[in-house]
Amino acid sequence: MQKSPITRVSEARVRPELFEAFHEWIVSAVREFPSRHPGLLDHEVLLAPPHSLLYVSRWRSEEDLVGYAGEHWRHQPVVLPGENEYLLAPLQVRHFTRAALG
Repeated sequence: MQKSPITRVSEARVRPELFEAFHEWIVSAVREFPSRHPGLLDHEVLLAPPHSLLYVSRWRSEEDLVGYAGEHWRHQPVVLPGENEYLLAPLQVRHFTRAALG
């Protein structure tokens, strides 16, 4: 039985006056992630203005996530250099796997 991919959701609570700038910055920062992280199956940025942005990524395996986020991937978000300047609060990270419906 093959394991299901792991979906990682990082939530940023953004200073409203910097929301658009952060949106542009984060999209630019993650654009090349698929070519740099082979275990990354897909990713997207979801917006809920004026202050919430989600970076959602799907990973092939736990090993791939460790390669991206480190040994503490379950509880520790990946914070890019300069990211904290945009935020109201520290990043929150959660992980999900697909449940069988049948």
